Amino acid sequence: MDSSAYLRSHIRTVADWPAPGVQFRDITPLLQDPKVFRVLIDTFVHRYMDKKLRPDVVAGLDARGFIIGSVLAYELGVGFVPIRKKGKLPFTTVEETYELEYGSATVELHTDAVRPGDRVLLVDDLIATGGTMMAGKRLLEKLGAQVMEGAAIVDLPELQGSARLRDSGLVLYTLVDFSGH
Repeated sequence: MDSSAYLRSHIRTVADWPAPGVQFRDITPLLQDPKVFRVLIDTFVHRYMDKKLRPDVVAGLDARGFIIGSVLAYELGVGFVPIRKKGKLPFTTVEETYELEYGSATVELHTDAVRPGDRVLLVDDLIATGGTMMAGKRLLEKLGAQVMEGAAIVDLPELQGSARLRDSGLVLYTLVDFSGH
């Protein structure tokens, strides 16, 4: 079975959301069907069970990266750390601000979330402009961790985010590419 084609067939495209001209790639159908969800998680698990690619910890980006990242961490037998939007974490944090198409956003991470030298897999649902994943990478590196790879279900290559992330030195693994808008 071609897992990429199978998963792609279960991603819903919502036209003109959240704004006219945007083709929103909705992953919720992947999560609703237990068989599809299993294929999704197993595809990631099989990659990261390899000793060379096995992380010490999985970090998930707020909010859909929590869904995939936490289940993946559980299946791999490693810890999970959330990278949250500013103001959502109760303990001492480090923060990173990044630019959005219109404005900026800030994400935070607990200062004790990772240890220097930890090999971290950074997970999100989708790579568009790459700003969120780049901010997460910088946060983890501030704490001395090594972001060994970034993983996402969907890549939107025309928005250049994956190219920017790769240019920064981040290795990426994505399951489905959607070219065009």
